[in-house]
Amino acid sequence: MDFFVEDKFNLEVNGEEVGRHLARIKDLALSRLGDTDKLKACFGSIDLTTLNTTDTAERGKQFAEKVNGFTVDFPEMPCVAAICVYPTLVSSVKENLKAKGVKIASVAAGFPSSQTFLEIKLSECRMAIGQGADEIDVVIPVGSFLQGDLYSVFSEVKQIKETAGDIHVKVILETGALPSLKEIKLASFLAMEAGADFIKTSTGKLEPAATPEAVFVMCTAIKEYFEKTNRKVGIKPAGGVVTSSEALVYYTIVEQVLGSSWLSPDLFRLGASRLANNLLSDIYGRAVSYF
Repeated sequence: MDFFVEDKFNLEVNGEEVGRHLARIKDLALSRLGDTDKLKACFGSIDLTTLNTTDTAERGKQFAEKVNGFTVDFPEMPCVAAICVYPTLVSSVKENLKAKGVKIASVAAGFPSSQTFLEIKLSECRMAIGQGADEIDVVIPVGSFLQGDLYSVFSEVKQIKETAGDIHVKVILETGALPSLKEIKLASFLAMEAGADFIKTSTGKLEPAATPEAVFVMCTAIKEYFEKTNRKVGIKPAGGVVTSSEALVYYTIVEQVLGSSWLSPDLFRLGASRLANNLLSDIYGRAVSYF
């Protein structure tokens, strides 16, 4: 059956080899801090995120209006790729978002813990899409994965993707909860086999969140998956991505492992709430606090 990924893909990870590759990649990334084109590319890949307990419909409206204004105030800049919110804010964002090309992403399916009934997860996905979400970010049932119940993980993600249809599903592995790089690679293949359009590191609610090691391994899994299936799956580092140098490290990992064809918002996203202002400040050489 499809979920037996251990028989189909290479799950081995050499930690020392990963470290050597990352040392080279980090040096290259740091040499690019003055490259405004690459900083702009990182900015254009941001899923601008608000996922606070205190969020309201008014917050969704303000978020959308900020993005609308950005296209006027910074006409030489690409806009963010998406606004990412809770399902209850989707309709407010949808009603107020005018910026062309900016997607509306909604977390769903029991985010951030994934600790609820499958029927509720599927219903929440349908409701978020019905409110206007273009993309859905969901978390694998990490407890099931850690218990070795791979079929439950595969089946759940597959049903969510079937429910979403043409709507892109970003599947969060919560890599900080997985005990090794090998498990991160296994979870990556499992999510992709189940139909994930993107694989994403983290919810941002658990530490560690995104790490270069996790993203490197996820990209190697995506590469192997593409070579064997001819289907391109996107990558989204998320959680704790704050500085321009951190963004450039992830940009460069994707470039070096997957190639430049992955460096568009269709296949590369950065989940962040604080990164946007830091990138703008480095691009313009002065403190910018727009978002």
